[in-house]
Amino acid sequence: MAHTDAGQSRTPIARVIGLGLALAAVVAVIVLAFAWPSVTAEPKDLPIAIAGPAELTAAAEQAVDAQQPGAIAFVEVDDRSSAVAAIESREVYGAVVLGTEPEVLSSSASSAVVAQLLNGVATGLEEGVNAQAAAAAAAAGAPTAPPHIDVVVTDVVPLAESDPRGTGLAAALFPLVLGGMLGGIAISLTVIGAMRRVLAVVVYAVTGGLVLTGILQGWFGALQGDYWVNAAAIALALAAIAAPITGFVALIGRAGIAVGPVVMLLFANPISAAAIPKEFLPVPWGEVGQWFPPGAAATLVRELSYFPAADTTFPWLVLAGWAVGGLALSVLGHFRTAGGAESDAEADAVADAEAEAAAAAGRA
Repeated sequence: MAHTDAGQSRTPIARVIGLGLALAAVVAVIVLAFAWPSVTAEPKDLPIAIAGPAELTAAAEQAVDAQQPGAIAFVEVDDRSSAVAAIESREVYGAVVLGTEPEVLSSSASSAVVAQLLNGVATGLEEGVNAQAAAAAAAAGAPTAPPHIDVVVTDVVPLAESDPRGTGLAAALFPLVLGGMLGGIAISLTVIGAMRRVLAVVVYAVTGGLVLTGILQGWFGALQGDYWVNAAAIALALAAIAAPITGFVALIGRAGIAVGPVVMLLFANPISAAAIPKEFLPVPWGEVGQWFPPGAAATLVRELSYFPAADTTFPWLVLAGWAVGGLALSVLGHFRTAGGAESDAEADAVADAEAEAAAAAGRA
């Protein structure tokens, strides 16, 4: 028998066109959100240490700025050891050390992109130093050309052999964001009762932190350092992403689920600076991204893995603030029913009624 939709109401043409336009707009927003950071990425005021005699540092700064206009903001330090300490505490991405044996210090663990940029700086510096030496020898009437001066590039904090290109560390963030978001949405849809959702988020975050760290560190080798500290960081990141979703659902109903895809995925994730330094993003979005869970998590797991001397207070506080704030919203929703939120008692009654109706339908 041929299928026919005769007698069935058809969707109005205006609604069909409106739906198509709305879906196209959604796709455009998604493409912009994920493509915009890479398309517009450009180094701006990267903090790089510099040490050496004043006349040499001034000339080097001018030469580098001519080679990479506005890309580097030099931070003067006393000597090489001070530069190394600044790199290890992640105050700077690298350093230029001038003197009789010029050297460029990089840190591929901090940013492979900046390390490549510093390789270019070393090449330009070597050309300039040798040109100056040759000019000085010619002016002094030296019979022979001066010996060639090599500018050595030293990777002070290299990536681990298990993740030599840093792809595992950078790629770990998106599953973390997606996992936290899907966890919050799933808990909001399947767990009834605001306080039960609090418990579900805590159990999910702790278990997810242990499992994900086991995969990323024990299996893939993307994370370094102490397993338990990394697990705590990932657990807190999952909670920081999932808890606000369940919290807003507890306050305003299922419309709160939009916190995940809109805030965490489309807004915070593109400006998280997980794959590129925050200085590559247009001002002030690189700094703004560090106030959201994706950016704080990316910074924290990198510094825990490679920079034990770095001050990680800020990302810990950001993640804790989002996690505690989200759980607090759920607790607040436990005592409120306005805006579509349900108390635990009401939610239990609805669940019991639905279960009885399902059982009755099954018997029929």
